[in-house]
Amino acid sequence: MITSPLSADVVFRIGPVGITTPVVTTWALMAALTLGSVLASRKLRLKPHAGQAVLELLICTIRDQIRDTLRIEPEPYLPFLATLFIFIASANLISLIPGLEPPTAHLETDAALAVIVFGAVHYFGVRARGLGAYLADFARPTWIMLPLNLLAQITRTFSLMVRLFGNIMSGVFVIGVVLSLVGLFVPIPFMALELLTGLIQAYIFTVLAMVFIGGAVGQTPPPQTQPPTRIPQ
Repeated sequence: MITSPLSADVVFRIGPVGITTPVVTTWALMAALTLGSVLASRKLRLKPHAGQAVLELLICTIRDQIRDTLRIEPEPYLPFLATLFIFIASANLISLIPGLEPPTAHLETDAALAVIVFGAVHYFGVRARGLGAYLADFARPTWIMLPLNLLAQITRTFSLMVRLFGNIMSGVFVIGVVLSLVGLFVPIPFMALELLTGLIQAYIFTVLAMVFIGGAVGQTPPPQTQPPTRIPQ
């Protein structure tokens, strides 16, 4: 029986608040990622072991992506964006484990991620430019644009949420339909496609967050170059 993609089973309750399956899966995933990060970075070596090599490759790739996309120094934004990509990619791919459903296939998880990006964009913008200068941008080029600029902040956050939810939920739903109709082994090609889709959606979500942050902080001025040395006559 295929349930609605908008529904979620309640595992247990804390007072009147029901804790659903996506919430439990998210907590378990965060704990696993935290433990894995601690173990991979606990004994760093000049000659890295396998876990350290994978972690370094991933972090360096994200750092280079931030630098290439925004043309700014990536270090202030690397912890947030790397964590965002690793969590979303892991959450999308958790469906490859039998019996588990990705929390990103549920709207509340994607809404929480979009709200986190919304808050991070404004935090980085205020930190980089100051509160007054950052808020002044919402009234540019004229004060008439203020409502539209504010609305754009909301609509792009909503777009982040819906894009991730729609792509992940549809993949899980299609695999569930095929599995219920034809059996266990036929959906394997769909699962391979879901693997690719999960990574792509994590990448798109993270790159869009990069672009939003870049728009909030503005472009950094180019480095000062020294004047050419004059050759004495």
